[in-house]
Amino acid sequence: MNAIYILWLRELKRYVRSRSQVLASLGQPVLYLLVLGFGLGPVFKRAGQGSYFQFVAPGVIGMTILFSSVFSGMGLLWDRQFGFLKETLVAPVQRLQIMAGRTLGGATVAVIQGLLVMVVCFIAGFRPVNWMFIPFALGFMVLIAAVFAALGVAIGSTLEDMQGFQLIMNFLVMPIFFLSGALFPLDGLPKALSIATAADPLTYGIDGMRAALLGRHWAAFDPRVDLLVLVVAASILLVVGAHRFSRIEI
Repeated sequence: MNAIYILWLRELKRYVRSRSQVLASLGQPVLYLLVLGFGLGPVFKRAGQGSYFQFVAPGVIGMTILFSSVFSGMGLLWDRQFGFLKETLVAPVQRLQIMAGRTLGGATVAVIQGLLVMVVCFIAGFRPVNWMFIPFALGFMVLIAAVFAALGVAIGSTLEDMQGFQLIMNFLVMPIFFLSGALFPLDGLPKALSIATAADPLTYGIDGMRAALLGRHWAAFDPRVDLLVLVVAASILLVVGAHRFSRIEI
């Protein structure tokens, strides 16, 4: 357990020391909020869907957590390139604890960035239907971070160079984001697109946050279904990530 805590604390310290990372993590979400949230607001309202800013805010929060948690796996490749990973693996610590510490650290950093974006949303005018449900939204944020931090570690454990990781992320992360319903409602989609969105774990995380923050009328699924899918996805990816991490050659 000490190894898990040390690696978790190391990820937090790395994030806190990188002030540029904190500022950069807010750039893209703010752009989506201002350009899309307010720019498409009149169109969304004329379609009878209400405030687009209210709708898109949970999606932008989920997007922030997705990118941050998945790209935490890039730190694994960085440590492998500069030798820190080798020093960690030869230590008398189980690899499962090392993997758990890194995953927990990446997920924690992702949740922190999601909270920062949530604060920006509140400042810009986003208001939940019931402030008492914010802890439920936070629970979905944690699950999103756990799912995709485990995915990032699994991919980072499989690849050996930064270029390959970036290539896979470009073909994986962007489809996950755009198919999640973060930017558009999920009702009335073509059948093929509906199947694709239903297969995307991020869909259920964002849908759960919308149900908690905006009420059930904004949610495409039952929040209990969202919770179950995320728990199952996190469990599977953690097992896969642990297996791939255990096979890293020093």
